[in-house]
Amino acid sequence: MEFIFSLEDIASVADIIVTQNPHKVILFHGEMGAGKTTFIKQFCKTLGVTEATSSPTFSLVNEYQTTDNQTVYHFDFYRLKDEHEALDMGADDYFYSGNWCFIEWAENVPNLIPDEHSVITIQVLEDGKRLLHLS
Repeated sequence: MEFIFSLEDIASVADIIVTQNPHKVILFHGEMGAGKTTFIKQFCKTLGVTEATSSPTFSLVNEYQTTDNQTVYHFDFYRLKDEHEALDMGADDYFYSGNWCFIEWAENVPNLIPDEHSVITIQVLEDGKRLLHLS
């Protein structure tokens, strides 16, 4: 499934993605600055997270609660040196917890990703809009 959208339309795209019942582990791919974190912030709002969300670039993971008591984990493995760092922080426990796990830079932990996952790829188009592909 593909969407082309501007930042003004990001909420409606997140709403549609939720209705597609993706796996709760979602890998986010795209170049630096493509909008992965921005989309994850909106996705969290769509799921019912009311607290402020931010990138976990330095902490590796941020945890949020939705209004209906679901847990959302947001990972950013950009600065990871190797998969052992992710194992040491218990990433595999998070990934198999049954909770939402949004993972940026998952290519840095390829052997830890569960078989059951969805992928969102975001690409910046020449006009500044984004192309989002869900698989």
